[in-house]
Amino acid sequence: MSLPERPLRVAAAKTVTELPRGAGLAYEPKFDGHRMVVFVTGGRVVLQARSGRTVTAAFPDLAEAARRLPQGTVLDGEVVVWRDGRTDFAAVQRRAAATPGRAPALARALPASYAAFDLLAEDGEDLRPLAYARRRERLVALVAPLGPPIQPVPVTLDAAEAAEWFEALPAIGVEGLVIKRTDQPYRGGARAWRKLRHTSGRDAAVVGFSGPAARPVSLVLVLPDDDVPVVSSPLSPALQAQAAVAVAGREAAGGGTAPAVGLGEVAYRSLRPGLVAEVDTVTTRHTVATVRRLRLPEELDPPLNPSH
Repeated sequence: MSLPERPLRVAAAKTVTELPRGAGLAYEPKFDGHRMVVFVTGGRVVLQARSGRTVTAAFPDLAEAARRLPQGTVLDGEVVVWRDGRTDFAAVQRRAAATPGRAPALARALPASYAAFDLLAEDGEDLRPLAYARRRERLVALVAPLGPPIQPVPVTLDAAEAAEWFEALPAIGVEGLVIKRTDQPYRGGARAWRKLRHTSGRDAAVVGFSGPAARPVSLVLVLPDDDVPVVSSPLSPALQAQAAVAVAGREAAGGGTAPAVGLGEVAYRSLRPGLVAEVDTVTTRHTVATVRRLRLPEELDPPLNPSH
């Protein structure tokens, strides 16, 4: 069987409201970062976002670390940035949005870590048809000896221990669990896994807005575990007023369009990275994001060496 090809459709998870229990289940921490597939094939390293976009230039530190992997390797996992002992989704988004010229300095200021949770190919062999348990064994054997910044995610087969993780991990910014069947192959494009969160509230990066700057109608968001912008539900009058203050002086060159449920593609104006919104999300056929509140970062940009 041939190697997985780019752009690769990644496996996904559907939300559950209670911790699944039973034989043959594996529990992993749910990191709210940026989904990334690492290809070490054809004599080079290519990093792919969930959308299929190539993001190698934005993460030079991870690309360099991935060169330690043998040729013919494909990993699936999550990029996170640790700050003050917690994961910081806003920092991950700043990394993901970096231009090639700015990326090396941001890599030094906000070094990324890669939590590998699946091995899709090894030594040129496509492992996706294998059971999760077998892929996990081979993932640990391949990746664990490398050490940071590329590491396998923790996993437990014990539901009681998973319940303890679920209660303890929010202290470090990990807001839930992903549950997988140990006999399951890797099903790209399918919601075959399950995820359990403490709350429907999530941090999302605000990358733009629709409507006038003096009264934004909606915010354009990038959600954890994704990199495709989506338009929020219409803002309440109070949030419109807050958004007007928050976006003032933060507009960036350019813009684009993003999908809004019921409206199709909506034009928006871009914002510089750094603004974060707490949102509720509901996913059926499409993701609907409702903004709860806006949070301005304490520091919009990390200090950079002027010589870079």
